[in-house]
Amino acid sequence: MDGTRTLAAIAFDPLLPTPLFAALAALAGLAVGLALWRRARGAWFRAFAAAVLLLALANPRLVQETRRSLPDIAVLLVDQTASQRVGERMALADAARRTLEEKARTLDALELRTVVVPEAGANGTRLFEALGRALAEVPRGRLAGTIAITDGQIHDVPEEAEAIARATGGAPFHLLLTGRRGETDRRVRILEAPPFGIVGRSVEIRLVVEDLGTAGGAESVTITQRRDGEPPRQARIRLGEPHTIRLPIERAGQTVLEIEAEALPGEVSLLNNRAVVAVNGVRDRLRVLLVSGEPHAGQRTWRRLLKADPNVDLVHFTILRPPEKDDLTPLSELALIAFPVRELFQVKLREFDLIIFDRFANRGILPPSYLRNIAEYVRGGGGLFLSVGPEYVGPVSLFNTPLGQVLPASPTGRIGEAPFRARVSEVGARHPITAALPGANAGEADAAWGRWYRRIDVASPRGQVLMTGPAGEPLLIADRVGEGRVALLLTDQIWLWSRNHDGGGPQAEVLRRAAHWLMKEPDLEEEDLRARVEGERIVVERRSLGEAPPPSLTVTAPSGETRTLALETLAPGRAGAEMLADQPGVWRIADGTRLAFAAVGAGNPREFLDLRALAEPAAAVVQRSGGAVAWLADQVPDLRRVAAGRPARGPGWIGLKRNRDHVVTGVSDLPLMPPWAALVLILGAAVVAWRREGQ
Repeated sequence: MDGTRTLAAIAFDPLLPTPLFAALAALAGLAVGLALWRRARGAWFRAFAAAVLLLALANPRLVQETRRSLPDIAVLLVDQTASQRVGERMALADAARRTLEEKARTLDALELRTVVVPEAGANGTRLFEALGRALAEVPRGRLAGTIAITDGQIHDVPEEAEAIARATGGAPFHLLLTGRRGETDRRVRILEAPPFGIVGRSVEIRLVVEDLGTAGGAESVTITQRRDGEPPRQARIRLGEPHTIRLPIERAGQTVLEIEAEALPGEVSLLNNRAVVAVNGVRDRLRVLLVSGEPHAGQRTWRRLLKADPNVDLVHFTILRPPEKDDLTPLSELALIAFPVRELFQVKLREFDLIIFDRFANRGILPPSYLRNIAEYVRGGGGLFLSVGPEYVGPVSLFNTPLGQVLPASPTGRIGEAPFRARVSEVGARHPITAALPGANAGEADAAWGRWYRRIDVASPRGQVLMTGPAGEPLLIADRVGEGRVALLLTDQIWLWSRNHDGGGPQAEVLRRAAHWLMKEPDLEEEDLRARVEGERIVVERRSLGEAPPPSLTVTAPSGETRTLALETLAPGRAGAEMLADQPGVWRIADGTRLAFAAVGAGNPREFLDLRALAEPAAAVVQRSGGAVAWLADQVPDLRRVAAGRPARGPGWIGLKRNRDHVVTGVSDLPLMPPWAALVLILGAAVVAWRREGQ
């Protein structure tokens, strides 16, 4: 037991240097020996006097030390990384921890320090890093040993003998495994996956499906592929051989591919049967065709806006003179290049991401067949923007052509000419094109924008009316047609905002958002569910045009655990929530119709590469330290104290070294040969020897 004890010992502290003392002792021995050889009558008294003198010079002292015993320290490492959540491992670990802590309290002179090994993200299980931090606070003379409760999947195991000795502190390292012997596992491993892809092209993803811990068996396996939550597709591939998947990138933003292999009978977990690849789609260049009609004061508004974007390739044609105004001027003097109608509206039409008509009137420049091509282009996924003025009302209106089939509103023939301030509608306050515009109207208050003086009146608008006049008349309409999108701006005076007329307004922001929405930029989707990682938290945002977003989301952790996340309203049409990201890997968030993914650390973390419980990764450390390997599914081994140098393992038990370290709390020093006593004895012996020899 710990306590205080006193130890006594005789110590010598010679009054002379050792060589001189040795010489004096030799001379005394020679003199005494000569006297004894001559059989002198006082020889024994001389010998006694010499011995007393030498003893006095040796200065013997009785030293008493008071010592306080120090308890030995053992470290208990408890692995709480993601792979420990498989099956019953965490329950076994918790039960073993309680048992060992209770047993340690009954052992004398032992302090057990419990250290939790936390999640290390993409770096896997860093058990020996945690042990190093713990041992930095433990004196090596008091270290009794280390006990690690883990599944054996450790990713920072030292390999060299010197490194092992430093890592374990020269004490036994015991490995208590939470899994079961002979576990099997099937995993999907991504060999190659590009982080980016060009929209309109495909990327190649290489993977392999492997069975671990099996002796032969199946030669092929079925994998299921899901892209962005679409209906799954299945394929049969060979086990252990690389397989290539071609993933088409159809839109900008993130494209997520889930790959799942069928279960292996009896395998330890299905967690690593699934891998997730996220590829960010980027547009090589945005190609925009801008066709300007008759000249007007704001004609260059679109051109300046689009030319300011370095990612936009702009093709711009301006119709300076309609065909009916024939003044016999040669065409070669009116145009720098011929208007390539057939090439633009038939041959290369689908190469454009967006077509803009700015106050364009149908005066026979574009034949009906080409306008029909544009309508089909929209239905097939293209974007079309019309900024209209008085030309939209008369017989030359584009609405009266085959293009009118995809336009969201028909003109009534009336043109409003009174001053007014544009307003954002209720739907517009939630739509990404017009949401949170600076200076927008709030409630009944007017917008802090400059006035316009002309609007085109329309009937039966389709889609969403995002901006209105003072009495609710449509000004900006956005609509989906087939796979494409159309926007209609019913005024030709938005350019007044860019001139700061009457205070101006967010002209560039409205047109930029509208153009990018038409080109299907993911940040401007009306119905969207997004998730991102910020530090140790996952931030989720749900955008909707509906009045109320869903009250909660279903979140699936990388371990397969399902949680419910409540949403809070952030703004009209926007709700959000945050949660702690306590596991590495891909988190799946669903609202019933949409999916979002957030990768914490690595998308396919190192922790899940092999989910079997194995002793092999740390076997060399256990062997070199003299520790033991035990399976907690069998039993929790007993704890024993063992002397230094004795075996630290046995059937059903593990040993912790007894160091017997102590600290001295007091020292007393008592001379055994005081000078006065030595002088009396020496003089007495000399007198007796002299008298004996004088007789």
